Amino acid sequence: MFKKVLIANRGEIAVRVIRACRELGLKTVAVFSTADRSALHAQIADEAICIGGPATKDSYLNEKAIIAACEITGADAIHPGFGFLSENAAFARNCSKCGINFIGPAPESIEMLGDKAAAKAAMKAAGVPVIPGSDGAVKTMEEAVRLARDEIGFPLMVKASAGGGGRGIRLVERMEDLEAQVTAAKQEALSFFGDDSIYMEKFIVNPKHIEFQILADKHGNAVHLGERDCSMQRRNQKVLEETPSVIMTPDLRERMGKAAVAAARVCGYYNAGTIEFLVDADNNFYFMEMNTRIQVEHPITENVTGIDLVKWQMKIAAGEELAFKQEDISLRGHSIECRINAESPEFNFRPCPGRINSLHTPGGPGIRIDSSAYQGYTITPYYDSMIAKLIVHAPTREEAIMKMKWALAEFIVEGVDTNIDFQLELIRDPAFEAGNYDIGYLGRKMSK
Repeated sequence: MFKKVLIANRGEIAVRVIRACRELGLKTVAVFSTADRSALHAQIADEAICIGGPATKDSYLNEKAIIAACEITGADAIHPGFGFLSENAAFARNCSKCGINFIGPAPESIEMLGDKAAAKAAMKAAGVPVIPGSDGAVKTMEEAVRLARDEIGFPLMVKASAGGGGRGIRLVERMEDLEAQVTAAKQEALSFFGDDSIYMEKFIVNPKHIEFQILADKHGNAVHLGERDCSMQRRNQKVLEETPSVIMTPDLRERMGKAAVAAARVCGYYNAGTIEFLVDADNNFYFMEMNTRIQVEHPITENVTGIDLVKWQMKIAAGEELAFKQEDISLRGHSIECRINAESPEFNFRPCPGRINSLHTPGGPGIRIDSSAYQGYTITPYYDSMIAKLIVHAPTREEAIMKMKWALAEFIVEGVDTNIDFQLELIRDPAFEAGNYDIGYLGRKMSK
């Protein structure tokens, strides 16, 4: 096992990793920008080093400064969290060159799965169902027109090959709009990812977004830990998540779980990862993408399985074998996560940075708060606006929904606007309570 872990991230995930390191008896190093001097992760780590200015390119994306911080402090491993450098194959490779353990998958796996077109080709080779679409990147507009007309049909999606987080995605419903939407997707992809390559695929009408959590070690062992339903989305961004999914049957879970493990194996994958699927009204499922990192919503899987995913990330990176097999994994109860953000829903969810003057978080059995916020903390305008993840766990879905209603009602933040009331409205929504929602539900609801 490592001796000292540097957390190349900030906010609640940095705090989460620090706590896991403590339980494993590992020393921790926090890195922070000048805007994050008072951040909780910088205060609770064993050591903390400033690595640059507020802009992410000067700090949390500053690879040289992060590796230098390892050398200065003697950290022998880096946990990248999510976002920032967590899915950067070049960074993972540079860590290895510098003798630093990267707590995540091999650079080659990150590289393959980061290219959505290449990932799709690998899934097809492994027998994992994929959405009908282009084989690889679409190189010319002529090719795009031919594929749309002769093979895919409408509606279809144009997606950035190197994309993620809902960026570089366009829905095209008719041929007349194809050229403009392809151009827009390419421009956005180039702006966010430095790569304007795109691919095209059939648009599945009103699907569920179901993802499977996997853990795989370096010895060839791999398991899935069940699904998470992430269908409640706004503009391709997840708003709340739950597990298990209301649409899941034992047979469907077994088939999707086997496909998820097969997806990991074909890539030679190890560490924690998430395979995302779209599921249509007839319970046909299709591979969408694989995230090569810990997910924001990982706590709900931890709740129903009792397995600490962040600890296992570190154990796997250190070479340990999984201590359980697929038949040992069981799902207990129901868990829901709501993302509490500093934003103004009434003003199109505009971020609301500022000082938290008063903060009261709910508590009690089955309630978990993952957060780096505290009373007096200032949410800066430089990074995401998340205040906390509110997670509940109960024996049944009905009890979990009731627990979340009361937890949201008890969550008090003063000084900045939040989406708490908006989340409470969602939890009380009859369609959510009935489990009758898909990835387009929230958009349709809000457009009324």
